[in-house]
Amino acid sequence: MSDKKEKLYWRRLDNSAKIFPISAGKKYSTVFRLSVVLKETIQPDILQIAVEKSLEEYEFFRVRLKNGFFWNYLEYNPKKPIVEQEKEYPCKYIEPKENNNYLFKVTYFDKKINIDIFHSLTDGNSGVMFFREIVYNYIELSHKEEFQEELRIKRKFDLSTEDSYIKNYNKKAKGNNSSKKAYKLAGRKIKLGAISAIHEIIDLQELKQEAKSHNATITQYLTAVLIYVIYQANYLKNKGKKPIKVCIPVNLKKYFPSNTISNFFSYITVEAQMQKDHLDTFDKILDFVKKDFERKLTPEEIQKTMSGNVKLGTNLFIKMIPLVLKKPIVRLSYIEIRKYTTTTFSNIGRIGIIGKYQKYIEDFLMLIAPEPVEKIKCSACSFENHIVFTFTSILDDCSIEKAFYKFLTEKNIHVKIESNEILDIKNVEEL
Repeated sequence: MSDKKEKLYWRRLDNSAKIFPISAGKKYSTVFRLSVVLKETIQPDILQIAVEKSLEEYEFFRVRLKNGFFWNYLEYNPKKPIVEQEKEYPCKYIEPKENNNYLFKVTYFDKKINIDIFHSLTDGNSGVMFFREIVYNYIELSHKEEFQEELRIKRKFDLSTEDSYIKNYNKKAKGNNSSKKAYKLAGRKIKLGAISAIHEIIDLQELKQEAKSHNATITQYLTAVLIYVIYQANYLKNKGKKPIKVCIPVNLKKYFPSNTISNFFSYITVEAQMQKDHLDTFDKILDFVKKDFERKLTPEEIQKTMSGNVKLGTNLFIKMIPLVLKKPIVRLSYIEIRKYTTTTFSNIGRIGIIGKYQKYIEDFLMLIAPEPVEKIKCSACSFENHIVFTFTSILDDCSIEKAFYKFLTEKNIHVKIESNEILDIKNVEEL
């Protein structure tokens, strides 16, 4: 790329991405992580080449964040990406000066490769595309005798950086967000800066059969289990009164035409009013969750939620406030908004890998950053016959994680536990 192109290449942040740089910091990192566990020890030099090679294909990610007068924006980043051994907790705030100004950070440890991504760069679904390219390139470079470049068909579809929110929103659509604040998970926090990660590796076929026996999808079933174990392990003993509210991110590409590599997601919020709706058993909770999903996951309802968020980002008054004044306003608003969610559960679904590469891969993981208000966040992804449900937490006990494990195993679903051992591993293994 010529110097001329480097200086001219810049782009606006999409409607969702605008908020993240203003609200982000060490307490609210707005970072998510994707990891792959291979069946062999990672070679750092090869990983560095794989990342650089992937950026040639996904040049949209070769950017750095800059301050404009009204909003942040992205511009071309001429520096090399840094690849280093993992030494931080997952999903930590990415310090630009320590990362050559990239909005993603690639690390490795033993047999695992991680990519932490700042949400202003992209969402989980597009992040998977970029990470998968890194994994493919790494395997190809590590096994040159088996792989030839022409064997893998590169992307044949065009990717863009369009703001699909602006393209698809309806000015007349009215949101219907609940005004009720959510139950906050109670408990003592672990030491400042630490994040516990507990992975529950679940047999996918057994989980599918169990969910199917209740006429539920996997996401519906796991959402109901999550609400139930929060109710049993945290809500009751702390005499909770506010609703347990679970935020579920939604991939908008399933509802609107888009090939953007930028953010394009919305969410639904499952609001379980435990006392009012008598949600004191798992069956009642699952029935409620199924009906709530069916009611909210329609094109019309998704349009309302998405359009409501776009209106906020396009509000003329907000747009005209200089960035230096926006930051304190947005940060205070962001903290207030988080009070309307108990936890977030993001399921990005199956990570598809070309057959010849699968034998080198053990599992994929996804993690999202917990926050002072949402002290536990949950995520899931599946690969081959596993679905890994991950709890990232700043709470100093794992009673919710234990209850989740116990519930599934009592349904004769095989579950294996792995942890970063921030919490006492015996508390997890002795279930």
